[in-house]
Amino acid sequence: MIDTNTNKKKSFIAIEGPIGVGKTTLARKLAQTFEGEILLEGADENPFLERFYQDPKTGALPAQLFFLFQRTQQLKTLIQEDLFVNCTVADFLIDKDKLFANVTLDHDELNLYDQVYSNLTIDAPTPDLVIYLQAPVDILLKRIRQRGIKMEYSITDEYLKKVASAYTDFFHYYDSSPLLIVNASGIDLVNSDKDYQQLLERIELTTSGRHYFNPAFA
Repeated sequence: MIDTNTNKKKSFIAIEGPIGVGKTTLARKLAQTFEGEILLEGADENPFLERFYQDPKTGALPAQLFFLFQRTQQLKTLIQEDLFVNCTVADFLIDKDKLFANVTLDHDELNLYDQVYSNLTIDAPTPDLVIYLQAPVDILLKRIRQRGIKMEYSITDEYLKKVASAYTDFFHYYDSSPLLIVNASGIDLVNSDKDYQQLLERIELTTSGRHYFNPAFA
């Protein structure tokens, strides 16, 4: 078993990846393991998200701006309350906010979004570790269907392919924090303690650079 006290030096861990990959599940488990705070993206609080899934052309901009304001406020509150004394685990990375904007917005909307983003720029803390969860589109779509959220039924594999590709491009160049790339299609964080312990060991060892974890070959 890993000594979770060794992870206290990682005061801020951010988890990223496309919808359905398991970000929130992992964030909850890590926060519990490290006896830390958790910071979750409130998708269910976004009143424009269902509209976006039903009609992306009219719903994309308000949904994107709501998430931007929400994430910015969460990070501001986090800094003000100085929660980094212990460990904070977030299921989003503010740096990737533009990723979805580039995928979903048209040219004029993107220009407006960029203006808002620039004016909302905050001194966001840099994570001590970013965990990027990957999985094939067919697995993402299967997991989305299994969790049974009605407004997500309209998500298509075409949209997921665009999002997954955007994530791949984003993290290809990402170097602001130590990065652990995890094959989430081969890991069972809910039912396999072995998988989870192996992941914890990789988290402890990832202190710089870019690393890969494929549980099937660990």
